[in-house]
Amino acid sequence: MASKQFVVIGLGNTGYFLARHLTALGHDVMVIDPSPEKIQDISSSVSQAVVADGTRKKQLQALPLSKVDAVICCIGEDLEASLLTILNLKELGVKNIIAKSSSPEHTIILEKLGVEDIFHPERDMAVSLAERLNRPNMLDYLPFMEGFSIVEIVCPKDFIGKTLKELSLTHKYGVQVIAIRDPLEPTPKIGNIADYVLQEQDVLFLIGPNEALDTFKG
Repeated sequence: MASKQFVVIGLGNTGYFLARHLTALGHDVMVIDPSPEKIQDISSSVSQAVVADGTRKKQLQALPLSKVDAVICCIGEDLEASLLTILNLKELGVKNIIAKSSSPEHTIILEKLGVEDIFHPERDMAVSLAERLNRPNMLDYLPFMEGFSIVEIVCPKDFIGKTLKELSLTHKYGVQVIAIRDPLEPTPKIGNIADYVLQEQDVLFLIGPNEALDTFKG
């Protein structure tokens, strides 16, 4: 995968971990924050770390923001700082803006400012935790579309030694296994898996209606 260029504005927990993980994935990451201490803490972990205030347009203007793949505004709690930063990015002609929201009201204002890509880390983490508590044998949860999800579960005991064709999950439950992962193997099995005999260590990726997935809560 080709390396991309990202700018992360705001070094709270979200911005800090996002910037480090994007860097670990091989991307070129610039971080921006008004705190010299925060910039110093992360400077060795990213491509470039700049002490600057997103609410001050002149400071942003000096940076090559229009040339990157995306600018991610991770300012959440300080609503005024978040919105001023977004307005400055818009005025500077930044095309791909991704913004963190900390409340429904924050989201509404971001949408009115024309931000189409908005994420809600606290809400999404809480929803994911609730889903995992609701389905004890589920390893991960991803909302797919209204009423549907993708879940990652350990192979149920009564599936072991059987094939997906034998189990006929789509016919019986309305869910489909889209991939199978053996924790000891680097890549999951995708496609032509109907005749694969399920093993105890396998992890299944299922997609389907939430009500049907509840069948596999364990």
